[in-house]
Amino acid sequence: RPSPLSPAAVVGAGLGGSAAAYFLQQHFGPQVQLDVYEAAGVGGRLATVTVNKQQYESRGASIHALSLHMQDFVKILGLKHRREVAGKSAIFSGEHFVLEETDWYLLNLFRLWWHYGISFLRLQMWVEEVMEKFMRIYKYQAHGYAFSSLEELLRSLGGEAFVNMTQRSVAESLLEVGVTQRFVDDVIAAVLRSSYGQSVLVPAFAGAMSLAGAQGSTWAVEGGNKLVCSGLLKLTKANVISARVTGISLHSSEGRALYQVHYESPEGQGSAFYDMVVVTTPLHPSRSNFTFENFDPPIADFPGTFQPSVTSVVHGYLNSSYFGFPDPKLFPFTSILTTDTPDLFFHAMDNICPVNISAAFRRKQPQEAAVWRVLSQQPLDKHQLKTLFRSYYSVQVTEWQTYPRYDAAKALPPIVLHENLFYLSGVEWVASSMEMIAVAAKNVALLAYNRWHQDLEKIDQKDLMHKVKTEL
Repeated sequence: RPSPLSPAAVVGAGLGGSAAAYFLQQHFGPQVQLDVYEAAGVGGRLATVTVNKQQYESRGASIHALSLHMQDFVKILGLKHRREVAGKSAIFSGEHFVLEETDWYLLNLFRLWWHYGISFLRLQMWVEEVMEKFMRIYKYQAHGYAFSSLEELLRSLGGEAFVNMTQRSVAESLLEVGVTQRFVDDVIAAVLRSSYGQSVLVPAFAGAMSLAGAQGSTWAVEGGNKLVCSGLLKLTKANVISARVTGISLHSSEGRALYQVHYESPEGQGSAFYDMVVVTTPLHPSRSNFTFENFDPPIADFPGTFQPSVTSVVHGYLNSSYFGFPDPKLFPFTSILTTDTPDLFFHAMDNICPVNISAAFRRKQPQEAAVWRVLSQQPLDKHQLKTLFRSYYSVQVTEWQTYPRYDAAKALPPIVLHENLFYLSGVEWVASSMEMIAVAAKNVALLAYNRWHQDLEKIDQKDLMHKVKTEL
């Protein structure tokens, strides 16, 4: 029997790190000593900003209804779903609205139908088919199956077709199933700009996940989504170390790999030894200067770059006349998406609600000062702010390298870097969403456990649908 695992390290305390720590403890048992390294703050990109003593999500705002791991976390932690505050969206071309939502669901469907014919139906069928196959992952994971590469994981869900969906664009895939170019340009482009800040050239799989979020029902956590991260770390009693990990070097003891994690903290430099390490921060040179020492063969560089994206949380009065509504009282939308027009300087903007919504809460009227979140690629200059807002009290800007730059035809990053050294963030090159990261965290924990116990029957199995059916 393999010796018991202890201690293990997780690098990063965003959703990936917190979920990985939780799942590792679930599988290896409560005796595992877990160190979680985090330089910035627990929650990672699930961050909030404060305006007028109220907190607002600055990113990572909505969770899809079918996100089963996220649903589980909320239940286990005793958190609540945030109350939904209804609002309407529209798609803006820089000159006029190409699509406007109404209060009446059937009229919305009719408008889509009228404008885009059967494209809308074909899109829904395409997204549903992808999601239905993706949902198999929960069954596989419930039975303890894991995958040693992202390709194997995708293959087990949707065969080669799923692997190919990471290599070709969403536009190409949709045109192929009979969605029109006009629908792609107006609607699909707007959804991808608002979720990834990128064009319809993002890979089909990432696109499908983002479109599923746009048409499904979504929810958020009362008090802020980042509560999931701090909650999971508390639950696992993980030891959170405020330090930036600079590298990992390999040593061996009694024929076993031992990993030395090097870090910098306010107290200076330090290091510690671990049986197992899960890295949940991006390892791309553009994002981190992380070194791996004594590995043979050496751990290769990770290709690819990240898309800069900027969130501006603005407390102010919307300039509704820019959108063709001279009278602000008549402006009906709480969320504005945009088409891919060269002179449009923002991707999307929405009138956001605080993370704590009381029963008495109501949205501000369009003529009142409200809190808007504007997503763009570059920070907004004075002139751009003045274009969107008649006047404003405050602007809080967060710049991040949030999403991979999805240029098709890149090999997906590995999950296994060495015997017991795993990489979680590579999953974002398949698709980037909270649930995708939670699924990857569960996969890494199962993979680590199955490899530690040399249970190879549970790794990269073919024909899993059949196996899982017969196991029941």
